[in-house]
Amino acid sequence: MKTEFFIANRITSKNKANFSRPIIRIAMLSIALGVAVMIVSVAIVTGFQKEIRNKVIGFGGHISITGFNDNISMESTPLSINQPFYPSITNQKGITHIQVFATKAGIIKTDEDIQGVVLKGIGPDYNWTFFKDKIIKGKPFLISDTGKTNDIILSEYLASQLKLDTGMHLLMYFINEGQTQPSLRKFNICGIYNTGLEEFDKMYVLGDIKHIQRLNNWDSSQVGGFEIIIEDFSKLEEITEQVYTSIDYNLTCANIREQYPQIFDWLEFQDVNVTIIIIMMVLVAAINMVSALLILIIEKTSLIGILKALGMRNWGVRKVFIANAFYLILRGLFWGNIIALIFCLIQMHFGIIKLDPASYYVREVPINLDVLNILLINFGTIVVCLLVLIIPTYVVTRISPVKAIRFS
Repeated sequence: MKTEFFIANRITSKNKANFSRPIIRIAMLSIALGVAVMIVSVAIVTGFQKEIRNKVIGFGGHISITGFNDNISMESTPLSINQPFYPSITNQKGITHIQVFATKAGIIKTDEDIQGVVLKGIGPDYNWTFFKDKIIKGKPFLISDTGKTNDIILSEYLASQLKLDTGMHLLMYFINEGQTQPSLRKFNICGIYNTGLEEFDKMYVLGDIKHIQRLNNWDSSQVGGFEIIIEDFSKLEEITEQVYTSIDYNLTCANIREQYPQIFDWLEFQDVNVTIIIIMMVLVAAINMVSALLILIIEKTSLIGILKALGMRNWGVRKVFIANAFYLILRGLFWGNIIALIFCLIQMHFGIIKLDPASYYVREVPINLDVLNILLINFGTIVVCLLVLIIPTYVVTRISPVKAIRFS
């Protein structure tokens, strides 16, 4: 062990009963609380972003392939299901699933109420993973390649507004261009879901794609488009480019970020809040460590004089106090991580902090523990604090060994 680290260790271990002790404890506490707040803040914001992002993706996949003529009326342009990329595109790296869909605007009418919705038709290849834990009553419906099912699932919001429940029937009206009379379909409610994303919950009803094919006079080989699910969201743009090069010139593709830019821009804006919190916490921790180190230097003036008299250079003496501060920072980081992890794990498993889903789209504070984020916070705190602490150790160079020993 080098001399500087040995002396620093002795100062730390022997620093029991002196007036700098409470100051050092306050500095360690500020680091611990600062790190805990940073880790919890990042875990909550990234958890919130991940939860909302997954809900939006659950309604439309990561990437959708449609015709160029699609418009905002929710009416799909027919495409042939016999495409070169379907379903072989799943062999490309990063793509896990592809499924067909079609949408059609409709109106649900009951004896007392009326509500405009979008019927999203899905096929036998539909991935129910997203809705499995979102269905609060009933169950998903089965789709076969041959027969047509009249079962649908709708949201708790629509069920509440229209006073509907599982096992009940509902009438839905559809209007095609050129028709004078609306087409009527009778559906059976087999499930009710709640994603917490009200903007989508109040809009979408899931049913068999064969109904839309029949309503639009399509044959069984025509669909409204294709939805692609990928493995890693961070590679969304890259895979979107790959998909675009894989499809014909008369098709287009758009990822979920391009379809709902307002939602993703809002989620990315949350990063600003986290950045501000991290900057403030690091500054508070650094200022407290500077104060504690200056007090420690003043208290150890006689030791500084003796070390200089024995031939230790100024930088060597400064390293003693920097090493001492490093020990204190590590202690603060240790307890900060413990506090943050305990809080995060309790919230993940018990959900003690609840939220209003109407305002926040989630029922409880979401937590996303990412090892890389935790390591970066710890490493960044150490680097910033040590860089800041180099400045106050300059006081050591101004201390004369003769005066320090004489007045000790």
